[in-house]
Amino acid sequence: MAAGYAELLRTRHAARLLAGTLVGRLPNAVAAIAIVLFVRAEGGSYTLAGVLSAVYGLATAVGQPLLGRAVDLYGQPRVIFPAAVLSALGVVLFVAVGLEPLPVAYAAMLVAGLFTPPLEGGLRALWPSVLGRDDQVHTAYALDAVAQEVIFTVGPLLVTLSVAVWSEAAALLVINALGVLGALSVVVSEPSRAWRSAPREAHWLGALRSPGLLSLLGSFFFVGLALGSITVAALAYSEALGEDAVYGVLMAALGFGALAGGVLYGARQWPGRPESRLRVLVGLLALGYLPLTLTPGVTGMTVLATLSGVFLAPALACAFVVVDRHAPRGTVTEAFSWLVTTFTVGASAGTAVAGPAVEHSGIAAGFSVAGAGGLAALLVLLATQRVLAAPAQARDGEAQAENDRNGAVEPGFRAGHQA
Repeated sequence: MAAGYAELLRTRHAARLLAGTLVGRLPNAVAAIAIVLFVRAEGGSYTLAGVLSAVYGLATAVGQPLLGRAVDLYGQPRVIFPAAVLSALGVVLFVAVGLEPLPVAYAAMLVAGLFTPPLEGGLRALWPSVLGRDDQVHTAYALDAVAQEVIFTVGPLLVTLSVAVWSEAAALLVINALGVLGALSVVVSEPSRAWRSAPREAHWLGALRSPGLLSLLGSFFFVGLALGSITVAALAYSEALGEDAVYGVLMAALGFGALAGGVLYGARQWPGRPESRLRVLVGLLALGYLPLTLTPGVTGMTVLATLSGVFLAPALACAFVVVDRHAPRGTVTEAFSWLVTTFTVGASAGTAVAGPAVEHSGIAAGFSVAGAGGLAALLVLLATQRVLAAPAQARDGEAQAENDRNGAVEPGFRAGHQA
């Protein structure tokens, strides 16, 4: 198992690109907690903190596909690093003005979110040209999904440490300075400078003109909804027990389950079409969410939370492959960015739905939103099987059809090429 990951990370540029991307994504990973802590330190209410955090999140959701399209058109260095600098300057402005005048604070959060660099999509676009082998790209996508769990665990700890050593304002500045350095590390690398998107057909819809991609986005909106609802329901469960630490335990258990599942999934090669496998993985993911409605004691709930996360990273890793197969030529970074946006919007919708569900019908109802989201994600994939059966890349030549007939593993990575 470890040998496959070790071989991947020994590939020239691979470890640097993964590390740089993770560091560059720190500001986005910890934005919610860092913004809330800063606003509270400035004397603002939880409501104001939530609204400012939401402005940042929604702006990020809007900016990711737009910046992703710009990367496909103009290359990574011309877009990613300037965007990272502008995003960090938005945070600097936010820290400088605080909450007065409030319109400036809103504008600062808008700029910070809108220019969050599309590092996730950029890395996934680079993997094929860096690794060269389809089986290694498959492993890289799995490692990518696992790394997301790590960053969302380590990030909040860094914020907490920065607040303890310095202040809430310093935490925001330090995390965003690290984000700029991470983005810089990526864009000055040889693969990033050399990468060019495949020639693209001019179309105002860009990546969204792919029916298969739309199907995938529809499904992962509901996966995001499920995850967002779990965060609210788990908090309500913890508060009902009167033990605040339980919330952290449940979230850590979910993350550990996802990390373990991702490591195991990426440790081997999977035959057959990824679209078919994705339906199975999303079905298992939905099945893992349903028992949460039982809300047993802390030990039982921790076990259920761990199991509910096991198929998350594998589903994401498989989804990355499907995105690459269905993205129209020359739109791969934009396509990956749309997946990030859809997932984020879905998570926001999940928190919005789970709150009233908990208030009106209890904790189990909050967790039932997660189960419903998982089932809806599966239904979307089942209802669009015919659309997903025809990858966009299959039209690029007969080589793909030959690979499919031979049952090749994860065929057809063609996100970009070295100039």
